[in-house]
Amino acid sequence: MEQYRTRPARYGPRRDRPGSSLPPQAKRGAGGARSEAAVRRPGPASAASAPIAGRLPNPRLTGLGSGLFSGAVMFLLGGLCAVLFGASLTAYGVLFLPVCVLTALWVRRGDLMIAPVVVPIAFAVGLLPMADGDGGTGGRLMGLVTALATQAGWLYGGTLVAGLIVLVRRIRLVHRRRAAAAAGARPPV
Repeated sequence: MEQYRTRPARYGPRRDRPGSSLPPQAKRGAGGARSEAAVRRPGPASAASAPIAGRLPNPRLTGLGSGLFSGAVMFLLGGLCAVLFGASLTAYGVLFLPVCVLTALWVRRGDLMIAPVVVPIAFAVGLLPMADGDGGTGGRLMGLVTALATQAGWLYGGTLVAGLIVLVRRIRLVHRRRAAAAAGARPPV
């Protein structure tokens, strides 16, 4: 009985079989000229030629990146509120809402459901520089728990805003995928 050697999928397609993808160097025709399909055609104006004032930032954050972004921004805003506003928890709560919106808008499509999870954590991280507490670590921890309890409205509100934005983005993504699948499934006319 013969035993055939199998190749694990992690190494990618084999190049010695027909239909496998070839590197760009292999797509050159006779005389070293590239085939017409391999030549890149110029597209619309690049982002570099667009006016700077017309561009808005549109980063795509991973799940970890969105957690780090929201946590770092809320920690900085917490320190800023402690210095400028005398540890005003209301000012901190108001500043929490735009961070929730940005986190939900900037998280990439594959990690959409992480945004409503990381914003409450970021809220708690940002309260660390603002938490009132006397008597060391125990007093600081008690101040953090008290601040979380008294500012639950801002916490739930920001989490709800992030959740709604993520839900709308997810619904739009599903509709786009279904429309693309339906367009691809129709026979050509």
